[in-house]
Amino acid sequence: METRRALLVDAFTTEPFTGNAAGVVPDATGLSDDQAQAIAAELGASETAFLSDPADPGADRRIRYFTPTQEVDLCGHATIASHAHLFAADVIEAGTHHLETNVGVLPIEVSADGLVRMTQSSPTVEPVDLPYDRVGEAIGIDPAALADVGADLPIARATTGLPYLMVPVNFLERLLEADPSMGVIEALTDEVETAGVFAFTFDTVAADATIHARAWAPGAGVPEDPVTGTASGACGAYLHRQAAFDGDPPEEIVVEQGHVLDRPGRVRVRVSGTDASDTNVSVAGRAARALDGEIVVPEPDDDDILEA
Repeated sequence: METRRALLVDAFTTEPFTGNAAGVVPDATGLSDDQAQAIAAELGASETAFLSDPADPGADRRIRYFTPTQEVDLCGHATIASHAHLFAADVIEAGTHHLETNVGVLPIEVSADGLVRMTQSSPTVEPVDLPYDRVGEAIGIDPAALADVGADLPIARATTGLPYLMVPVNFLERLLEADPSMGVIEALTDEVETAGVFAFTFDTVAADATIHARAWAPGAGVPEDPVTGTASGACGAYLHRQAAFDGDPPEEIVVEQGHVLDRPGRVRVRVSGTDASDTNVSVAGRAARALDGEIVVPEPDDDDILEA
């Protein structure tokens, strides 16, 4: 019976059982897509990272990301978790590492104290013409809480490798009370071609946080994501594009998330550049190992499933 090492590593936190849990398979060499998908479903994390040798000569390693139901092109927290594990295990040293993903080769910076910073793909931000009442119905928030800030911060589609629908909300209380309808969210995100919805407010729990956020991606098998790296990076690009800080942007945008799931965590986002053509986005965080063991590799699919 073949087994592989598998870990659960909590990203964007320093405490186990907080932040966002990522599955990590440090050696996924030879696993088929079906085997990787089965392992991701068994581990049950919102995403599991599978590491192997790269095909691109400019990369140090290859990574693929699977939710419990499908492969996705990019995942911030699983990238942070994977490199935090590799660094803690002395597989890699502090410095710059190049990671081959489905969206290209991305530089990953690991500092001597274990902070991992992931540079994301060039961002795209596009306005989306959606009625507030329709979005409010999807995420279970009074449309007035969206319209209140919509003149300055319109609903938009933003991506740094994995697109999310950006939905600004006026107050923290409204966001915490959100009662989302997963079926309506899935239909909405299918229509606007995003992985999920990222709702946020400048009204925060911690005084030193910049925004508080919640994210839902039921179409990808993730009803609510505790702390979302790719969406946080996309939100940073969105805020940069909207000039949300009146010409005085912070050096680092601190995104707090996960409180309603009792898994609080923080994403540190940096955005640089003066226009759309040269905007650079990175997200950073730490991680804590919660589980380290072996998982059985399922036998290749033999198509014996009975169908009605």
